[in-house]
Amino acid sequence: MVDLFDASAMYDEDYLYFFAAEHLEPAVLGEHTSNTSDARSEADADLIVELAGLRPGARVLDLGCGHGRIARRLAARGARVTGLDISPSFLERARSDAASAGVEVTFGFGDMRDLTAYAGRLDAVVSWATAYGYFDDATNRAVLDQIRAALVPGGRLVMDLNNITARLRDFRPSRVAAQRGPSDLLVDRYHLDPVTSRLEVTRTIVREGRAREVTFVVRLFAFTELRDWLTASGFTDLHVCGEDGEALTTQHERMVVSAVTQ
Repeated sequence: MVDLFDASAMYDEDYLYFFAAEHLEPAVLGEHTSNTSDARSEADADLIVELAGLRPGARVLDLGCGHGRIARRLAARGARVTGLDISPSFLERARSDAASAGVEVTFGFGDMRDLTAYAGRLDAVVSWATAYGYFDDATNRAVLDQIRAALVPGGRLVMDLNNITARLRDFRPSRVAAQRGPSDLLVDRYHLDPVTSRLEVTRTIVREGRAREVTFVVRLFAFTELRDWLTASGFTDLHVCGEDGEALTTQHERMVVSAVTQ
């Protein structure tokens, strides 16, 4: 099993500062802003409920739950939600936000490569905001096997990922990903490897007069490829749409895939 980057170091206080602030300033740029706003998060939760067929009391695992924006909204809609993540900073924020919202979510530290504790216990698994694809291909496929084993027969997986056609259409070698105030910002530089379909990102973080760099790598998928992986892992009844729930097009920024266990 090969880690392509240190996820716990990447998803830290700086990430929360730029992408999960309660009141983001108008100068904030980039896809993360729209994808984490309250309105976007509420729409995401509604789409998940629809695609996963969630009913009150459904047992749901938010895999790679981050700071819990989806987990707590699914809990507010009646699901029994567990959030699993590898970032202590995110989990601390997730627990705080859930408590403030008055919803009950079980948040725990864990690695998506080992879901044996959930074997045959879940009605749905949610993988949202590109929480999948951070390992070598063999390990990424093994994660799907783990998810399949964690679900009851007829259980559903719902995944939100980059739409590779939109990434290719609008590819830029660099951009300001986020900005707060006059001087705090993140700048991303991109390299897309056509052999591995991995997007390699070097991120420069400038905050309070200090700068640092982190590098992360994520696998990009065409739907046809992910469909074949899911089918090989034992999923069926595959469905794909854009972030608005409509049929996927090259104009959608996100690709939302759902599948059912046999």
